[in-house]
Amino acid sequence: MKNRILTVFLIGVLVFSVAISGCTGGETTSTPEYAGKIAVVYDVGGRGDLSFNDMAYLGASKAATEFNLELKEVQSNAESDYLPNLRSLAQTGEYDIIIAVGFMMTDAVTQVADEFPDQKFAIVDGFIPDKPNVVSILFKENEGSALIGALAGLIAANDGKDKVGAVLGIEIPVLYKFEGGYRFGVAWAEDYYKQKTGKDVNIDILYTYTGSFTDPAKGKTAAQAQLGQGAWVIYQIAGAVGLGVFDAVDEYLESQGKEMGPPFAVGVDSAQDWIKPGVIIASMMKRVDVGVYRAVEMAVKGNWQGGIMELGLNEQGVGVSTIDAVKEMFNSLPEDTKQQKLEELKLSSEEELFAKLEETRNQIPSWIWDAVTELEEKIKSGEVKVPMATTKDQIEAIRAAQTWQEMEELAKQWESS
Repeated sequence: MKNRILTVFLIGVLVFSVAISGCTGGETTSTPEYAGKIAVVYDVGGRGDLSFNDMAYLGASKAATEFNLELKEVQSNAESDYLPNLRSLAQTGEYDIIIAVGFMMTDAVTQVADEFPDQKFAIVDGFIPDKPNVVSILFKENEGSALIGALAGLIAANDGKDKVGAVLGIEIPVLYKFEGGYRFGVAWAEDYYKQKTGKDVNIDILYTYTGSFTDPAKGKTAAQAQLGQGAWVIYQIAGAVGLGVFDAVDEYLESQGKEMGPPFAVGVDSAQDWIKPGVIIASMMKRVDVGVYRAVEMAVKGNWQGGIMELGLNEQGVGVSTIDAVKEMFNSLPEDTKQQKLEELKLSSEEELFAKLEETRNQIPSWIWDAVTELEEKIKSGEVKVPMATTKDQIEAIRAAQTWQEMEELAKQWESS
């Protein structure tokens, strides 16, 4: 029954955040006075993942509303759908911009962009730097993940624990950026904790690439294994797979007679804290919505510029979720969806939900949150450099490093090469 409720909820959440009649499966919105058209092609994870694809929809639908655009959505059910989906849209010549959601569509966008040089494209997480009709929306996930690593490491150290975890999706370059940043943050936390308390700590990072972004069961199995090995915080970096991570931590807490962590889970991409208050301590917000919105804005306002659009902490493209961000996300849901979620959580009001979120965060001493903010400011100012791993060799180098200073040296080397 619980799973059925969640499934219904996931369907309901698809229309969140904007007063626009959303659509799926290639159907379109329609009003008589649209100024233009835009299209979004989703990755196989699809809408309802409560993270990557849903954030792309959020940005596209916001842009559609503000710029009076017709929005068409197309779902890719398999990798073989990427090329025909993109090509069929481009052939019409109707769209101001076609947005491809996900690294896996890089080759397909590259091919179709050559076939239709007058059609503007954007790709989220794909690196296509040399085509004037393509903008690559990239993120400094390493910076946001460093903050999560610092949070996880300090929570573990403060509680006398020596392991944190990460459950990841498919092993692709963008996930190396997440993993590398997380490792940097944990190492930084070890150093910070020693300077604060005089105590040495050595925190191991358990990590699992599940090979999926769509199968929550794989996330649950991986998280259960990490919890069994002593992971005190688990960062989900796996789209819909992460829902299984949340379930695993929730069930572990229940088995211990606890309603709140630690251990904790950490969400990704959107402010996911509200999905399981008491279980999710925070989320690494990857603002795909911001990138998609900006790409549409460039296309329709006549200031188009192909190439790379990279968003980090300074551009508000990544960061740790705040209670206000979670409230904004939850309050944008349809009323019936919000009510259904409250009933699932056995809460009587939104205020009770937000109070539980505050209570969850209060399980962590304020000095830990202050430390995370301190690291954020140092990264934004350039005082601290977080390495950005995008290759197997680079992530292996970060895994082999012993301190955050060693990792920072790697960052400097890679920047100068």
